[in-house]
Amino acid sequence: MLRSWLANSPRCRSQLPIFSRCRPFSTDANRRLEGDNDWTEFQANRAGFKALVNGLSQYGSTQTRENTWKLRDSLHNPSRNATISALLASGAHFGHASTRMDPNFMPYAYGTRAGITIIDLDQTLPLLRRAASLVRAIAANDGQIVFIGTRSDIRPVVQKAAERLGEQGYHVGDRWLPGTLTNKWQMFGHDVVRKERVVPDLVILLNPIANMNAIRECALEHVPTIGIIDSNVDPRIVMYPVPANDESTRTAEIIAGVLSIAGREGVMIRKAEEQKRLEEEQRRQEAEERDRYERQRDELDRKAANAYDY
Repeated sequence: MLRSWLANSPRCRSQLPIFSRCRPFSTDANRRLEGDNDWTEFQANRAGFKALVNGLSQYGSTQTRENTWKLRDSLHNPSRNATISALLASGAHFGHASTRMDPNFMPYAYGTRAGITIIDLDQTLPLLRRAASLVRAIAANDGQIVFIGTRSDIRPVVQKAAERLGEQGYHVGDRWLPGTLTNKWQMFGHDVVRKERVVPDLVILLNPIANMNAIRECALEHVPTIGIIDSNVDPRIVMYPVPANDESTRTAEIIAGVLSIAGREGVMIRKAEEQKRLEEEQRRQEAEERDRYERQRDELDRKAANAYDY
């Protein structure tokens, strides 16, 4: 079959003179090379196979072990940057039925297949990078970030994402209590609201439809929001939408992992800046101390010189 295909293929017709001189490979794996003819046949077959590989390799796939997607623990060891292959493997491109697609989701839809809306991941990836840049900037400015995911399968996701941000990360995994932001004086008490920061600086929602109360309260309190938006959701309900499948646990792990790692980088940037500021302050204090010591020494020398004159 392979030889007949090679004979009819115009791309590989130039390689046929080499293959025509080669005998078929022996099916006996234990056959020994007994004479010169067997050795010549073995060398010819090996040269023909090498020519076959060289002739067809230029028409094969461009994927290698370095650029293809690899299965990894996206919950405990997420990747810093998401890729199209990783999003495809997680099922991020599957939307809802095309009859349920929100009209405002049209710019993020690639098309339909078997009645299912296919999400354009070429739109998802840059929007995810924009959201990651926002998280990094807010974390670098000592902002508080809240991850919300109230489904049972994504509760560990928001918990791990908040842990990566340390003291600046929080999560809601069970249920958003209505009035947490809009009724904060009665919810937390006047002393807590005056002394602590109750309103977060950024809210990330992994299942926004089930948390519309949180979205409304964030809008009233002017808190920016990032959300995974499926094809049946209006992207305008959040400030920074990331179009993807909001029912896929692996998709939530990838997106939350990318955003949480960006937040951790922002925390490290803030700590590095604080350390640099402390070092500069220490150097300034040391310089002032040296100047004060030199002034005192000069003053004592001057007094001693005046006393000697008398």
